[in-house]
Amino acid sequence: MEPEGRPKLFDFQGVSMINYFTDNWEKVQDFRARPDDILIATYPKAGTTWVSCILDLLYFGKDMPERQTTLPIYERVPFLEIAVPQIDKGTELADQLSTSPRLIKTHLPVQLIPKGFWEQNCRMVYVARNAKDNAVSYFHFDRMNMVQPEPGDWNSYIEKFMEGKTVFGPWYDHVTGWWEKKQTYSNILYMFYEDLIEDTGREMERLCSFLGLSTTAEERESIRGGVQFDAMKANPMANYSTIPVMDFKISPFMRKGKVGDWKNHFTVAQNEKFDEHYKQRMKNSSLAFRTEI
Repeated sequence: MEPEGRPKLFDFQGVSMINYFTDNWEKVQDFRARPDDILIATYPKAGTTWVSCILDLLYFGKDMPERQTTLPIYERVPFLEIAVPQIDKGTELADQLSTSPRLIKTHLPVQLIPKGFWEQNCRMVYVARNAKDNAVSYFHFDRMNMVQPEPGDWNSYIEKFMEGKTVFGPWYDHVTGWWEKKQTYSNILYMFYEDLIEDTGREMERLCSFLGLSTTAEERESIRGGVQFDAMKANPMANYSTIPVMDFKISPFMRKGKVGDWKNHFTVAQNEKFDEHYKQRMKNSSLAFRTEI
């Protein structure tokens, strides 16, 4: 069942948002976090589902293998702020989780994270992806997801992206906000999509070390195989094909999962303009990204 028409962006506490992420706001903000909750945070289209699947396998793959084949990832790792008609609200799904720890995902910028997560000193895994590939991925996602605003053509979309007129606000503020928070809150592991692509095994070791998980090399290798892009893209429990609001005829939810695909989209002029704007927006940050590996 598709909601009527595409949602419109509006300013919400200084961030571009749509009603599907603010309609349940009171319950989101009052969400009762537990000390062992693990929050997976990203700007949209930066590897959220990938890291969610990795964590789900690390914690529950061995003892509860049936989860992987019977429950879609959005039920195993609820999306906290989502409130779309006909689909269970994220807060309700998270409250219903029987697992310990609970794995919960969010796209909220750091300043909008419910205070319960900080008060309980929860561990958080943040994944950041370079702006160019992130913009391309978000564009294709907005094309196929009927509960996102209409993206228009690529040329106008890249302008919107630079202006921060995309859902969850400017990419620049999101990645730097979490990066700065990490300097004062030690329970954030800040990861890069490009590092995950380059060496998934190495990054899984970082995750295990951060979470205090002991896994064997064999277990990690088995998980690495299960979370390869093509395996996840073909897996209906991971690829969001069971969600009615996404039109896979336009584009799959998991499209390419590559580093450097931006080169197939940006014109020379767009790239120069983007680089100039990027330099301005990121000049005060120590955060560095790779746009190719």
